Amino acid sequence: MRLKTGLRLRSQVCATEVIVVRPGSSEIDLTCGGHPMIGSKETPADGLDLKPELAGRTLLGKRYTDKDNEIEILVTKAGAGSIADGLAPLLLKEAKPLPSSD
Repeated sequence: MRLKTGLRLRSQVCATEVIVVRPGSSEIDLTCGGHPMIGSKETPADGLDLKPELAGRTLLGKRYTDKDNEIEILVTKAGAGSIADGLAPLLLKEAKPLPSSD
């Protein structure tokens, strides 16, 4: 899937909804709970279950990125599945510490 800034996606197996902040330059197999994410207005496929190895939860308002820090996804609705590139879970993006004001 080719991501675009502002693209809204949802999980097919849990309540997770996201928006793409930084799409990166290459194609990505963006999944949640082990199944491909779909457009926010699309209907999920029947009979899909959350894969236990990708049931790590997504956190509301947190940003997730790949290991190369090329893509950035913002969670707009939390859910039970983990966001991943295929089977490689995306990493929670940590806030950068501010410099000391001493």
